[in-house]
Amino acid sequence: MTADATSTTNAVMRGESGASLAGAQERFEPVLAAAGADAQALGDQLFALSDALDGSGSLRRTLTDPSLPGDAKAAVVRQLLGAFDERVRDLAGYLVERRWARELDLGHAVEHLALEAVLASAQARGALETVEDELFRLTRLLSGDRELRTALSDLQATVENRVTLVDALLVGKVDDVTLLLARRATTNLRHRRFVPNLLSYADIAAERRRRLVAGVTTAVELTGPQLDRLAGILERAYGRAVQLNVTVDTAVLGGLRIQIGSDVIDSTMLSRLADARRRLVS
Repeated sequence: MTADATSTTNAVMRGESGASLAGAQERFEPVLAAAGADAQALGDQLFALSDALDGSGSLRRTLTDPSLPGDAKAAVVRQLLGAFDERVRDLAGYLVERRWARELDLGHAVEHLALEAVLASAQARGALETVEDELFRLTRLLSGDRELRTALSDLQATVENRVTLVDALLVGKVDDVTLLLARRATTNLRHRRFVPNLLSYADIAAERRRRLVAGVTTAVELTGPQLDRLAGILERAYGRAVQLNVTVDTAVLGGLRIQIGSDVIDSTMLSRLADARRRLVS
C-alpha cells in the first residue's frame, strides 16, 4: 500500500490512527482483490459496522480503550458481528486490536475501508473510471442547484426521504456503485454534507484508479513472499503501485502470465525486467 493510496483519509487521520488504518488497508487489499465484484457485499457490512460505532459512544469507547487487551476487544467485536462475513469479522478484529488517537477515528477507518470495498467491486468489473466520472458530474450538477443540494443535506428530513430524492435523480442513469455511494452520501451526514461526501468518495476512486491492476495467472498458488516479490518487480518496472489479482489455472504449464492493461508479460519477460532493474541500479 502506497502513501498515495491512503492520502485522503490520512490527511485527517495521522499518528497512531493513520498507521493503524494503513496497516488495515494493506491487510484488506488482497481480500478485496480475491473477492472481485463480490467486494460490494463486504462494503455493505462495513457500512453497517460504521453506523453502529457512530451510534454508540459506549461501544466506541470499549473498542478503542487502550487499557483493554486487544484480543478481548477482538472477541467482543467478533461476537457483535456474528452473522457477518468472516472476512469482515477478521478485519474488524484486527482494527480493534490497533491503537487510535481518538475514539472517533475507528469509525472513520471502518467507513473508509467500506468505501474501498465498494469501489474495489467496481474496479473488478472495469467500472471504476465510470463511477469516478459520474460522481464528479453529479457534484457539478449540484453546484448549480442550491435547492437540491440543500435538500440532500437536510437533517430535518428523514433519511428515507433523502434517499428517495437520490433515487429519483439517479436510478437507471448511473452505475449501481455510483447510486450506492450517492445514497450513502445523503445517509451519512454526521460529519460532512452531501456534496463534500461525494467529493471525498471520488477522491478515493481516483486513488484506486491510479493503482495498476495486474491479472496474474499461475498453475499453482503463490506464497506470500512470492507475491511480494512479484509486486515489487512490477511496481519498479511501471513506477506505480500494483494490485495483484491472482487466478490459479492448472492448464497453465508452468511459469506465470501477467496482464496489465494491454501489456502481457510471461515469466521470461518478468526475469528480463528484473535483470534490467538490477543493471540500472548497479
